[in-house]
Amino acid sequence: MMSTFEKKMKAFFILIRPKQYIKNIFIFLPLFFVGQITNMELLANASVAFVAFSLSASAVYIFNDYEDIKDDRKHPKKKYRPLAAGLISKNTALLLMFILFIISFTLMAIISSKALVILSIYVILNILYSLKLKRIALLDVTIIAIGFVLRLFVGSYAYEVPLKIWIVIMTFLLALFLALAKRRDDVLILLKSGSKMRKSIDGYNLQLIDGAMLIMSAVVIVAYLVYTTSQEIIEKFQSENLYLTALFVIFGILRYLQLTFVEKNSGSPTEIIFKDTVMQINLVLWISAFVWIIYMTSAFL
Repeated sequence: MMSTFEKKMKAFFILIRPKQYIKNIFIFLPLFFVGQITNMELLANASVAFVAFSLSASAVYIFNDYEDIKDDRKHPKKKYRPLAAGLISKNTALLLMFILFIISFTLMAIISSKALVILSIYVILNILYSLKLKRIALLDVTIIAIGFVLRLFVGSYAYEVPLKIWIVIMTFLLALFLALAKRRDDVLILLKSGSKMRKSIDGYNLQLIDGAMLIMSAVVIVAYLVYTTSQEIIEKFQSENLYLTALFVIFGILRYLQLTFVEKNSGSPTEIIFKDTVMQINLVLWISAFVWIIYMTSAFL
């Protein structure tokens, strides 16, 4: 049986949502896609940017939970969040939020002023999202997708590696796809219980979300194929085989569609990554194939 201290620590752990830090791996993608992930100096900068961004993200989550206390108490799952459940006081949460912001901005300022600007934009955008913008259908999911693109720019500026346009396009569309899947879960809750989990939910229905998800998934696959078959990428990595990794991208998207449409389990992309063995294996295979082609193959040439 947990002590009072252990329960408190667990509540703080849940409040800052470290599981969500997996989203910030996008900071490393520009480095990964140009074949420089083994550069220790650049990787060190990327790691500091990852920590700084993660701390700011935790602070943003705290602010969002603070603003959503009343709505979360009506949600079947979110009512157990520390602030909604009363496990952590509002003042304590706000103090922790400010401390995380200070540490985060200080770390980011040390490695790159440009990355600090992007981080500031991310924070401001998410504060506006929590206060107002999340209540506007379509704009809410668009802002979530923009957040992932901003992660790319933070990484790019942190270690001064230029972004490729196809990486930005694929990231935005994939993030939009996942955000729509999450909204679909809210629509299903509305249809089953009549409870509105979000104020923007009136602007959605299953037909809109299903159609948009299919469009996004198709365009993501096309964008990835264009990227892997572009002459620039072929010449850079001296290989025409990168398109083979599209097999895992296509399968991953189909698996997510299966989870969404068949199993009706699309509430949290992060939880799916942590719990779905099929997605985990596919992700490992994609990374392994990509690494072999752009790192190992070129080493033998």
